[in-house]
Amino acid sequence: MDRRSFNRRLLAGSAVAATGLTSLSPTSASSANSATSAADAPKTAPAGGRIRHLRLYAERLPDGQMGYGLEKGKASVPGPLIELVEGDTLHIEFENAMDVPVSLHAHGVDYDIANDGTKLSKSHVEPGATRTYTWRTHTPGKRADGTWRAGSAGYWHYHDHVVGTDHGTGGIRKGLYGPVVVRRRGDILPDKQFTIVFNDMTINNKPANASPDFRATVGDRVEIIMITHGEYYHTFHMHGHRWADNRTGLLDGPADVSRVIDNKITGPADSFGFQIIAGEHVGAGAWMYHCHVQSHSDMGMAGLFLVAKPDGTIPGYEPHHPDHPAAAHDH
Repeated sequence: MDRRSFNRRLLAGSAVAATGLTSLSPTSASSANSATSAADAPKTAPAGGRIRHLRLYAERLPDGQMGYGLEKGKASVPGPLIELVEGDTLHIEFENAMDVPVSLHAHGVDYDIANDGTKLSKSHVEPGATRTYTWRTHTPGKRADGTWRAGSAGYWHYHDHVVGTDHGTGGIRKGLYGPVVVRRRGDILPDKQFTIVFNDMTINNKPANASPDFRATVGDRVEIIMITHGEYYHTFHMHGHRWADNRTGLLDGPADVSRVIDNKITGPADSFGFQIIAGEHVGAGAWMYHCHVQSHSDMGMAGLFLVAKPDGTIPGYEPHHPDHPAAAHDH
């Protein structure tokens, strides 16, 4: 089962669209308007509480990097997106198809020490072996002492913690990392999702000036999952688009005091995410995203958010490599 199928199965079916406005009079016209409003409303995350299962592999890639994948021979950098809803439990049957020990360590979710993914807790996986990791999530609530307990919802990530050193420095440098999204019931679901990882001086471990480009169409609801690894602090900037600096990147209403930004500082192991409407108020175009540390962007930490018109054209855009036109990337 591929990543798309996994996440569709995880959220499809029970994702309920927000209801339309209540009709003030029982006329056919108002009923039609109400139905149209409901149809146009974005789909939202269902209630959590399910027990889910996933098989994941760690493999060496032909270019010398390492990656996680949902099938043997299909590992990628970043690894597949894992998406949950608060209250879900996920059992990951993890197979090490490499010749060195490897592990799976998660940020943001709940796990006991036997699922920490470190040599210290003996929760790593030897070459050729398989281990099941269990991640749990929870909803917000009050503790017995009256203080408030945050839920698991957020933009998180997973990575190796043993290759090269006991902290997984070698594994992370070679690409053993991937995104995790935990939603709260009712969170708006995107049309497209893209993962951007600043890892040392690369983006998604691509060589300088070969950073990944991402495609959308004007009006698409796009979710960006941004992760940082390596030795450096960066700043993530996206041209033409902005988001609220909160859990979802969306404002709750006109009174929401969340700061609206288009540039965010991010350090090693930081992760955040947000949703935007592609081309909203600015239209189609080849919109740049990059690290705004000047020397970093000069050294190639920049890519394109390609927003097309409905007919598929992108005004003024000429691919860097005409023989290999940019394709959609969604992991």
